[in-house]
Amino acid sequence: MIKRMILSAALLTAVNLSHADTVKVYAAASLTNAMNDIVKIYEKQKPKTDVVAIYGASSALAKQVEAGAKSDVFFSADLDWMNYLIQKQIVNANQAKPILYNQLVLISPKNLNIPFKADSNFNFAKAFHGHLCTGQMESVPAGKYAKQSLIKLNWLDSLKGRIVGTDDVRSALAFVERGECEAGIVYKTDALISQKVKIIGTFPENSHHPIVYPIALTKQGEQNTEAVQFKKFVETNPQAKAVFKKYGFSIGR
Repeated sequence: MIKRMILSAALLTAVNLSHADTVKVYAAASLTNAMNDIVKIYEKQKPKTDVVAIYGASSALAKQVEAGAKSDVFFSADLDWMNYLIQKQIVNANQAKPILYNQLVLISPKNLNIPFKADSNFNFAKAFHGHLCTGQMESVPAGKYAKQSLIKLNWLDSLKGRIVGTDDVRSALAFVERGECEAGIVYKTDALISQKVKIIGTFPENSHHPIVYPIALTKQGEQNTEAVQFKKFVETNPQAKAVFKKYGFSIGR
């Protein structure tokens, strides 16, 4: 009996250690390339740590975490979905820290020449013929920012029936890359990674809420030493900051 108890304790310890060496990160789709690079750097320095990154719209990820998906770190593309998890008591308010900023741009396939002026007097709806792609405007952060800008510039009503809302910002980018949408509203960082699209213009910062990326440990993550260390690495390590800058993000102001 004693031997069995000792064996069980040893197995339990092994399971706990295994869990502690794994960090599950739920990150906005627009962070995919940067976070993949950062994870590689981190795992090279800590070969016993396995960082598992799940990417998608911040809205979808927050709902997954709320539904009970095991998560240690939540990295959102807006403050709203971080605040959502704080209200659900999944993230402690003192954990959330804005560390990155982005810009909202209009893109098109490289072969098109669509005029653009960020002016309410400019007839944007007549500047192109097809559809405009962006994230779903009621939930996906990129789509929410896009809607704010279109309202501010008084363009939204004239585009009714022509806006395609996608599951996340990378899907909107893909639609424009394939030519299925003549124009798209995405983040500057998304446009910069593509060889198939060009930036037509940048939406004024005062036309939408600041594009802020907060990161936080979940309550589960606070109990994971490796998660604590990984979050700190993402926030403060010069190599991580260099990666974010490489992909066009602005570091915390």
